[in-house]
Amino acid sequence: MTRPLAGIVWMVLSGLFFVGMTAIVKHVGSDVPAAQSAFLRFALGLPFAVPMLWPLWRTGVTAGQARLCALRGAVHTLGVLLWFFAMTRIPLAEVTAMNYLNPIYVTLGAALFLGERWEARRLLAVGAALVGALVILRPGLRAVEPGHVAMLGASLLLASGYLVAKRLSGQVPATVVVGMLSATVTLGLLPFAVAVWVPVGWAEIGWFFGTACFATLAHYCMTRAFAAAPAGATQPATFLQLVWSVLLGAVAFGEPVDGWVILGGGIIMAAVSAVAWREAVARRVAAEG
Repeated sequence: MTRPLAGIVWMVLSGLFFVGMTAIVKHVGSDVPAAQSAFLRFALGLPFAVPMLWPLWRTGVTAGQARLCALRGAVHTLGVLLWFFAMTRIPLAEVTAMNYLNPIYVTLGAALFLGERWEARRLLAVGAALVGALVILRPGLRAVEPGHVAMLGASLLLASGYLVAKRLSGQVPATVVVGMLSATVTLGLLPFAVAVWVPVGWAEIGWFFGTACFATLAHYCMTRAFAAAPAGATQPATFLQLVWSVLLGAVAFGEPVDGWVILGGGIIMAAVSAVAWREAVARRVAAEG
């Protein structure tokens, strides 16, 4: 039996933790280089990830699985670097709104590279999401900053990592997939962090440990939301992340409230929610048939 209300509550909590994590990154980002910030966030999260690797010590991985883990770690490393750079260059609300492109890229990539069928509803969702991105960026009407370009690249790379994770999830336990991601990304970020390293105090270490805690709690709440209810029921609740980002950006960082960003994020979120709902309906019909 599904529990839609519980799923929505878990998803709301997940969004709060995600917004809290991004706010901390933005707060510390002006003092610490993006590559170092990203490294500290993942390195300080390793205590949460190492226990997840226990099945790996017992059974090991094949050469093919190791290559997939390395590939996911590489693309995720580059995506995280671009995401942390964007966080320090553009408003919090714009980062959150453009994050909604990730599931659209995943949908498109699954059809191109994983052999999933091209469905009209998926194509419409991709088209609507691109319209939403154009509403946010408004090229020709305002300057497109390096942070916007970085965020587009980050969304594409992170979505590529999710596609690799989807391939891996059928071969190794989910905990191993998550644990290996933390380990490989930490190693991948290390040389970039060393190249720009600046001294940090215990206060900064505490902030970055907070991002690791928030990220872990956010992913846990998201997992509970998916277990409690279909994605179509919980996905609209993620739009609240944009609302909280706008409010937090205005109050904590003095960022102006941009109605175009809210509109563009709403269009993207509507596309994501619609395709998630239609996929859930299609799966239910197939199961009943």
